[in-house]
Amino acid sequence: MAIELPLKIEPIPGTRPGTVILRLTGPLTLNSVSPLRALFRGTEPPQHTILDLGGVPFMDSAGMSEIINHEVYCRDKHVLLTLAGVTPRVLSMFHITRLEQVLTLTNTVEEAEART
Repeated sequence: MAIELPLKIEPIPGTRPGTVILRLTGPLTLNSVSPLRALFRGTEPPQHTILDLGGVPFMDSAGMSEIINHEVYCRDKHVLLTLAGVTPRVLSMFHITRLEQVLTLTNTVEEAEART
């Protein structure tokens, strides 16, 4: 059995007021999703959260579920959630599940910040 690397979450202030970038590095899976879940549930969301997924090589259904749950929460609070830099493997999962029609995706963090 392969050992899974932990998920690193690096909060970065955005260039615009009310924007927070969360740079994720590592797999987003059942074994690693707890810190992200705790972060999402621990505080009120900023006006715009950008999840930088450029360092996420793969994601399972638990990771996808956490992102969808946070998307619904953000919509209820009338705040933005944008996913930036999604890797090809994760992007293909969003296409297969048609989640790219529900989520806001951008190629880069800079494009995501321009949405504010």
